Amino acid sequence: MLLSPRTLDLYPGIDSVLDRLAEPTTYRRELREAQLEIVTGVERRVDAASAAIESARIRASRANGGFVRLAGAGTHPISTDWGAICAGERYRLLEDEFAWATRRSMACGLHVHVAVGRADTALAVHNALRSFLPELAALAANSPFFDGRDSGLCSIRPKLNEAMPRSGIPPAFPTWADYVGFLDWGRHGGLFPDGTHLWWDLRLHPEHGTLELRVADTQTGVADVAAIAAFAQSLVAWLAERHEAGEALPVHDAARIAENAWRALRYGVQGWLVDLDGRGASPARERIGTLLVELAPVARRLGCEHVLAGAQALLAGNGADRQRYVAAREGIAGLVRWLADATDPRSPGTPP
Repeated sequence: MLLSPRTLDLYPGIDSVLDRLAEPTTYRRELREAQLEIVTGVERRVDAASAAIESARIRASRANGGFVRLAGAGTHPISTDWGAICAGERYRLLEDEFAWATRRSMACGLHVHVAVGRADTALAVHNALRSFLPELAALAANSPFFDGRDSGLCSIRPKLNEAMPRSGIPPAFPTWADYVGFLDWGRHGGLFPDGTHLWWDLRLHPEHGTLELRVADTQTGVADVAAIAAFAQSLVAWLAERHEAGEALPVHDAARIAENAWRALRYGVQGWLVDLDGRGASPARERIGTLLVELAPVARRLGCEHVLAGAQALLAGNGADRQRYVAAREGIAGLVRWLADATDPRSPGTPP
């Protein structure tokens, strides 16, 4: 989010910011003029991708000096004026089609692309990975405040996104022909032009050859960005290895996954999740902790075991927990100031 350094409210200055940065492959527009999208290049290791994020944040802060501040979170805690929609054909089409949704709010997410080499493996992993979206969402919940008050949720961003069609838990696709058939049906029916208008929490991305995980809120600190990315990469690799070893990966009903997704956005890591095969409930921290232990050998092979260890810090207290802690002591205006400080890697207030 782009903030006014004086008021710390949202600042619709994306054009001026991009002019100062002049790096179109790294810095891009998003839906609103008060948003900045940071894009890394393709990296083989999570630590390289997180270093690129850190460097990009530092360059953005330096280039803009005192003109604008950055803040990373799923929502702005107090703003009620989200500013204009960005110029561009795509955004105007969205504004025309989804007028209420695009005017109502502004939400920021962390999207992690993970490449999978084989098409059959990618589809099998997609269908199985749907089941773990609530665990990722609970760990990455970082938007408890909205319209100047505590929403009662750890992550209100998914509820804002629900105003758009094709959001939330994606369907499973038995074959690639089923996926292509869905896209063709949508195009021919005038519902959506292409796969970039599928706003599910996880989507197949044939253009990049990746699975795109879209369930996480934007993270405030770079270390948390890295931990979520390592969790995502390790999950994909773990499922891919199992599929290529001949295991039939489970594919669960979207309605069951959605129940866990609700618990994740409501309670974050402090709630509980239910086994999708009917073996009862367990605390979210216990369930995610067990999964992290399972993923550790995979993360070691990927070279991100030390980064994945950062997920333990989020398990103890995620972004939503930290925001509430700060707001209870500094007030909600102090929280916005803290978010801006903690987003800047150069700030002494940045979380470790």
